[in-house]
Amino acid sequence: MEMMNYLAYGSNLYPPRLAARIAIVDTLGAFELKGWKLEFNKRGGDGSGKCNLAADVGARAFGVVYTITPFHKRILDRIEGLGKGYDEAWLELDGVGACFFYTAKAGYIDSRLQPHDWYKALVLAGAHYHGFPRSYIDAIEAVAARRDPDAARRAENLSVL
Repeated sequence: MEMMNYLAYGSNLYPPRLAARIAIVDTLGAFELKGWKLEFNKRGGDGSGKCNLAADVGARAFGVVYTITPFHKRILDRIEGLGKGYDEAWLELDGVGACFFYTAKAGYIDSRLQPHDWYKALVLAGAHYHGFPRSYIDAIEAVAARRDPDAARRAENLSVL
């Protein structure tokens, strides 16, 4: 069976979040992404800030590579809004090879956005789960977040934690 490497860096870092969406075949580990910066500037369908990886020569971000099937990639593409907010990009990582990830389309980037509290909590849970450096976790914790006005959506997403 053909497999694909998926580089997660936002809410899908947290394995229970991703597993609630698609089947994970394997976790290949955490990786430092030199020359990339984590931002919460992608406009989500709910109007809040979602994670985005932006090229930045002096920066570093962290992500986790999961192995998934092409079938599950198509499901994830639909969930993530491929072509409607995110584009697909590829990155070569030492030891695992080519990995796909999602990057925000130019028209969906707004640095004034804030993530919902539950979204930020999922990103933090994933960062803690995979043992990312304390300084990176501190930077995520410092991101301003707002309470989701949709109580049902908030409760549903927090239930994964």
